[in-house]
Amino acid sequence: MKKSLFIILLVLISDQILKIWIKTTMTLGQEIHVFGNWFIIHFTENEGMAFGLSFGGETGKLILSLFRIIAVIIIGIYIYRLQKRSAHPGLIITFSLIFAGALGNIIDSAFYGLIFSQSSYHTVATIFPPDGGYSSFLHGKVVDMLYFPIIQTNLPQWFPINGGQQFIFFRPVFNIADSAITTGVLMLLFFQKIFFSKKPTSPDIITE
Repeated sequence: MKKSLFIILLVLISDQILKIWIKTTMTLGQEIHVFGNWFIIHFTENEGMAFGLSFGGETGKLILSLFRIIAVIIIGIYIYRLQKRSAHPGLIITFSLIFAGALGNIIDSAFYGLIFSQSSYHTVATIFPPDGGYSSFLHGKVVDMLYFPIIQTNLPQWFPINGGQQFIFFRPVFNIADSAITTGVLMLLFFQKIFFSKKPTSPDIITE
């Protein structure tokens, strides 16, 4: 239980500290080049889906937020049951990462619209503005900032898809919460046989 709580708190605290710092010190689109042109802090916001995706406007965002809350509750209950069953530690870590990542982005959607002013390409947002936040409960925007355009090139003209156009890998901008979810899902995919394998039973002792 302690390991699970440690992972959840580590992801949540680091995720929120970075997001609040970005929100209160940078304008939309502002960049800080950490390692040349392949690791950039790039401030952007999205409507709540991972890696900058959007879903169905205000109604879609509300549905997405409610779905996330329900999912987090279910995952939290599942982690508790895994602890009670003494499940494989890796499986508990996996779901703890997914839980923390989902909860981290829920915090943005639920509360950022209430406690922050609107970020723009010209002004930095303030926390707890006198006139209130930029949106209502569950309608806040998720802060993203991690950008890794490791490969930047132009595709050859003969390429069947987007020939001659610019190609960037990895293009999406994401945050620590997204990273935790992705890491958890990948762990689940790659190590599911180990995580869900039955404990070996002791061989029967044959006596004469």
